[in-house]
Amino acid sequence: QVQLVESGGGLVQAGGSLRLSCAASGRTFSSYTMGWFRQAPGKEREFVAAIGWTSGRTYYADSVKGRFTISRDNAKNTVYLQMNSLKPEDAAVYYCAARVRAALVVVTTLYDYWGQGTQVTVSS
Repeated sequence: QVQLVESGGGLVQAGGSLRLSCAASGRTFSSYTMGWFRQAPGKEREFVAAIGWTSGRTYYADSVKGRFTISRDNAKNTVYLQMNSLKPEDAAVYYCAARVRAALVVVTTLYDYWGQGTQVTVSS
């Protein structure tokens, strides 16, 4: 049973930074794809970033490219999302997700496991 536990959310001023963590357990994650998604009130869940667990290849939504960085620590089974230059429109619940296959994809329904989410609030 795969478990994903997010942490690191909080309140930050616009222009500030936060680092989210996703601790993964229950499987060997080689060949997995790990993703971050977010959902703001009244909006659909949207893709933020993805990384291949073994390859380290990354992919970002245009809205965060150049500001956010996804990375992973294989030894700790943890995926990170470093968020810089935060904007009020980045405020949302951020979710970590895992996909059994290696291809980097942006569609929520193609991910197999989800965490409970962590709230990010950005004040203007």
